[in-house]
Amino acid sequence: MHYTGTIWRPPYEAGSLLIQVTAGCTHHRCKFCTLYDDLPFRFRLSPMEEVEADLLEAQMELRGIEEARLKLGGLERRPRVGRVFLVGANPFALAFAKLEKIARLVRQYFPECRTIGCFARVTDVARKSREELAELSRLGYDGISMGVETGDDQALAFMDKGYPASEIVTQAGRLDQAGIRYFFMYLAGLSGEGKGEEGAAKSAAIFNQTRPQLIGSSMLTVWPGSRLHQEMEAGNWREESEREKLRELRALVAGLEIPTRFATLGASNTVWAEGKLPQEKARVLAALDDALATQKEESLRLYRETLPHL
Repeated sequence: MHYTGTIWRPPYEAGSLLIQVTAGCTHHRCKFCTLYDDLPFRFRLSPMEEVEADLLEAQMELRGIEEARLKLGGLERRPRVGRVFLVGANPFALAFAKLEKIARLVRQYFPECRTIGCFARVTDVARKSREELAELSRLGYDGISMGVETGDDQALAFMDKGYPASEIVTQAGRLDQAGIRYFFMYLAGLSGEGKGEEGAAKSAAIFNQTRPQLIGSSMLTVWPGSRLHQEMEAGNWREESEREKLRELRALVAGLEIPTRFATLGASNTVWAEGKLPQEKARVLAALDDALATQKEESLRLYRETLPHL
């Protein structure tokens, strides 16, 4: 398989077939991000020959596993791949014609595949026409993971995300119209010291105008070498305490009024909280309240400082 550098996927894509179609990020300017610093380039498009070769390799590998299962127990044949997740920071940035070609290749090798997911920036959606989004939906693109990070305009601008909060609402609405479901990724801590709960309230107000299937939250870790670390050293930005990040998450969940699912996803979080909203909001808030009542800043900070690079 043609994988380049560290391969990133959301936790909920653990059961998906991972196919690399890009490497690196087209934006590559978010001050907090170091995920693709191990690559010798900013962005690379996988040649279609590599994509097809990986699909063929996966098909042959899974066919061998299925044949072995049948020989061992005569077990009933089952669909091999129900979902493909396209690897790369934002494959949705690819031109419509390339995404169409990839979808047809996926169906050629895995006709049983129901949906195709990937990471996307808000700006990637903006570059697709209404007709293109509708056709991508018909081709099976669904469950797009969008790293919106926050709905706080000041934080979005300072972190160089490349769009205002209002654009999250606009482009999410266009995905809704096309029938493409989406997941939001939130990053607690971006607003900075003393502004976490305010940023969460602004984010909830933005998210309440959208229809994400899931809001998955991570917590900011400021890695040495990042542009954000340089801003901290220059005195231009101050990090939230770990307990402020917990209070921020509580404010976010408390402010959400839409039907969705909330979960703290990944090792960057210092607490596990998840539930269906609004039905299980009280349980999620209780988990965050318990952490605030029992966890001291020193122990939470020690966890952050000993966290391996994600």
